[in-house]
Amino acid sequence: MLFNIFLLIAGLGALVWSADKFVFGAAAFARNLGLPPMLIGLTIVAMGSSAPEMFVAATASLEGMTDTAIGNVLGSNVANITLILGITALLGAISVSSQTLKREIPMMLGATAMAGYFLHDGQLTRVEGLVLMALFFALMGYLIWHAIVNKEKDPLIDEAESEVPKDVPTPKAILWLVIGLVLLPLSADWMVQGAVGIAKAFHMSDLVIGLTIIAVGTSLPELAACVAGVLKKEDDLAIGNVVGSNLFNILAVLALPALIAPGAVDAAASSRDFYMVMATSVALAILILLTGKARQLRPWHGGVLLATFIAYQVTLFLS
Repeated sequence: MLFNIFLLIAGLGALVWSADKFVFGAAAFARNLGLPPMLIGLTIVAMGSSAPEMFVAATASLEGMTDTAIGNVLGSNVANITLILGITALLGAISVSSQTLKREIPMMLGATAMAGYFLHDGQLTRVEGLVLMALFFALMGYLIWHAIVNKEKDPLIDEAESEVPKDVPTPKAILWLVIGLVLLPLSADWMVQGAVGIAKAFHMSDLVIGLTIIAVGTSLPELAACVAGVLKKEDDLAIGNVVGSNLFNILAVLALPALIAPGAVDAAASSRDFYMVMATSVALAILILLTGKARQLRPWHGGVLLATFIAYQVTLFLS
């Protein structure tokens, strides 16, 4: 058990660190090749927050643990809204930009509904994986087109562009890119193996492993980013980052188990857990809309979301 705990912690730490270095190296290298910072920010940097989920999902799928990969997606999306936004809102009211409310949240709700449709028959097929991946690339294309055509200030685009590293020598950028590419799959494997060892000691299913230990672990970087944003008075970016991460998880990450290991899905994923993802996504939109023109997630909302997260985790461990 101690060895599995060590594997889990070491894997999580290495996964987060290597994902950061991979994004840094890839973004710096792309900038040195002459790609516009806006394009790099909307693609490489924006996808960086979902890199841990992507590598864990790919690793679990390759090891025949499709339910763990699916659980990671569903569990991460629930954790992003209930745990991350719950804790962040408790620190102070979170403002929501009109762009996020009118564009990103409806996209997230639509993608979530589509995921539920694909999962409802208890199967995840390669064709469905291709559809999800095609939609992901279409989304990236739309965001880039929208940023080019519309000149109004978008805080999410500005933030993504500002995070593109400057003046990094190409050899250094390539070094970090290679280190990230080597460590990401290794650390994802350590994390999966450690989580599986711990979960099996408690007789948990592959799906619940993904929904709990792995989902919360891969969501921790988002928590750190959101809390840091609030402390720096940049709270308007928190919900946009979470919604964007959830959107990428459904389209890009859920596509991986479908493409790598298509087949049967645990029945609970298409009922209990999908309903939880859909309910929390809709609840987020409703809570914001109920504040009227203020468009905020308030501290008491955070308390409700955090209590929901705790109740859901207890239900999973007792199931």
